[in-house]
Amino acid sequence: MSQPPSQQPPQGGFGAPQEPPNGAPQQPQDQPNPAMPPQTPPGQPPQGPPPAQPPAGPPQTPPPGTPAYGYPQQPPAGPGYGYPQQPGQAPGPYGQQAPGPYGQQPGPYGQQAPGPYGQQPQPGQGYPTQQYPGVPAPGGPGSGAGGFLKNKTGVVVAAALAVVLVAGAGTWFLVSDSGDDPKKPVAGPSNDPKAPSGSPTVDEGDGNGDGREADSDLNAGRKPGEAKVAWLQKNDVDLPRSGAAVEGPWFTGDLVVKAMYRGVSGYSVTDGKKKWNLELPADVCAAPNTATADGKLVLGVKDGTTDRSDCSVLQMIDLNTGKAGWKKSVKKNGTWDFLSDIGLAISGDTVTVGRTSNSNAYRVSDGKELFGNPEGNCKPFAFAGGAKLIAAASCRTDDVKNPQHQVQELDPVTGKAKWTYQPARGWEVSKVYSVSPLVVRFDNEEKKQYGIAALTESGKLRSQLSPTKGDKLTVDCGGSFAVFGEKLEGCSGVAADANTFYIGTEDDSSGTARTNKVIAFDLNTGKPKWEAPAPAERVLKPLGMEGGNVLLYMRPKYDAAGALVTIPPTGGTPKTLLQHPESTGRIENGFFSSKVLYQGGRSYIFSKRVSASNDKEELEQSTMLVFTK
Repeated sequence: MSQPPSQQPPQGGFGAPQEPPNGAPQQPQDQPNPAMPPQTPPGQPPQGPPPAQPPAGPPQTPPPGTPAYGYPQQPPAGPGYGYPQQPGQAPGPYGQQAPGPYGQQPGPYGQQAPGPYGQQPQPGQGYPTQQYPGVPAPGGPGSGAGGFLKNKTGVVVAAALAVVLVAGAGTWFLVSDSGDDPKKPVAGPSNDPKAPSGSPTVDEGDGNGDGREADSDLNAGRKPGEAKVAWLQKNDVDLPRSGAAVEGPWFTGDLVVKAMYRGVSGYSVTDGKKKWNLELPADVCAAPNTATADGKLVLGVKDGTTDRSDCSVLQMIDLNTGKAGWKKSVKKNGTWDFLSDIGLAISGDTVTVGRTSNSNAYRVSDGKELFGNPEGNCKPFAFAGGAKLIAAASCRTDDVKNPQHQVQELDPVTGKAKWTYQPARGWEVSKVYSVSPLVVRFDNEEKKQYGIAALTESGKLRSQLSPTKGDKLTVDCGGSFAVFGEKLEGCSGVAADANTFYIGTEDDSSGTARTNKVIAFDLNTGKPKWEAPAPAERVLKPLGMEGGNVLLYMRPKYDAAGALVTIPPTGGTPKTLLQHPESTGRIENGFFSSKVLYQGGRSYIFSKRVSASNDKEELEQSTMLVFTK
């Protein structure tokens, strides 16, 4: 299928221009790039890198004031993704780039798969049109805010999608999943192998006891150079049979805070004592990745306790004190609103509430509504917060299988777009791996392909990642047990500084034990700068940046504890920052699903879900294990 190229939008921000990535010069407009061979047809193995050519032809987006959803697209500029590009057409969702979904191919950014962007009416589309004959039932094809979780094999509810990136061909294939394997069963054995004898008694959390801190037994026999166990937290909440997801943690002052089921709790970072607990009337159903600078958080809570309850109530909480602040129901936008789960993100003093074809924003400090759905044809449906407020928007199209998405930076007070970047038709915005620098993943449901691109501060294409042939990159975007809805932020397993993006490869299990490597990509060219193999029979996972170096978690294995290590931004051999003690190796290795953080000189192994087959086992679940020097 042919499609128009991505170009700069007309004045007004519809469809950001596609800019050639630094370090990958593009041919003059309307001239082919002879250095890149055509891409292979979908479904066939890659034959070589596709042509990288500049965009040509009229912009894909309609001029301001014209309808977008259902708006007829400009005449196609040439064959779509997977076919040789005509002169003047740029392959890839980015309208010019070569390898990957960033060309004008009907990739995840322009074609739509079953999803709210042009394929099937999605529950939650605030304004169904005639092209949407009906709303799919929950769990059916097309479910997912913004077109995610659509037509996967089965219902994908807990998958962090991994990418096979074959640099030579620039083709992105969907593979099983991240190394963290969120496909494990919801209910499983205790994640806390029998702790050493003499484990501390469990404090009920009134703040007067000895907390959940580990006693000397967990540190007994600690070897020179090993970290100390600061404290071990076990579950003390009676959960429903299916268990519950754990949200957080968030740090404020000397507290670490987490939310689970129908409560939020704050613990001392030094000894694990529970400092406060806030009970909620219903299940926590949404949470942002970060809180405000002064420790304010807004959670999504269901409006009831039945299966028919919506995730539509916002509850502000002061994490410093555990006191509940304002509470309000999210304004409903149209008949089909709230058929999808919501996603929350905080930037500055603004919390955004995204869901399929709808969004609202409120001031965190007092709950005042700041903005809602913008006028026009393209509607934000998901957000990433932090230093900037980034939005993913979907636009109405005349082809349900060929969606049009946009990436925008919004003013967190007014909601107005500072800039708009529009990928080629068929490519959908999937995840934001980094807000600053901005690194975004795009998906193509029709082609089952993925791509990762870096954008500039002004929203132009900076580069597209082009891994070496055979390297399979993996990111953990967490498990989601929601059928609808999508969260842009919160992925782990990546790190970035101003000019480099760091990501791990999938585990190689061909040897005697699993191992992998970390790859650093130049954000100006998209090409690998260096790679660092993990130590023998170990696996490395990027966590972020620490003191200018790349911070990584070296995962434990059956006979060795985990560790936090660093690698210089120029590459090299991993250097140990915090070696976890062997005495708690079985506990650390036994976490069913975990998130690892490093804050204030302490490392936290944090459970992302608590579930067990019986009540006794449920209360033996380790939920947080903390180490310090």
